[in-house]
Amino acid sequence: MVMNESLKLLLIIGFVLLILWNLGAGLYYMLNDKGRSNRTVNALTRRIGLSVALIALVLLAIWMGWIKPHGVYG
Repeated sequence: MVMNESLKLLLIIGFVLLILWNLGAGLYYMLNDKGRSNRTVNALTRRIGLSVALIALVLLAIWMGWIKPHGVYG
């Protein structure tokens, strides 16, 4: 399966935006709920799950040959 370059980039950017959204939601809930609900924990748990999924997706893409890793200087 050959993936389009823009689709790969869009998928990674989408994951990063979801991770940042959940990080911001966790901060918002932490400041507003003052420990009265589990919304902070749930938002940060989703963030960790998305981060692990993104890392796994990148490792899978490297293993399948969809993306090619390069050094710092390309």
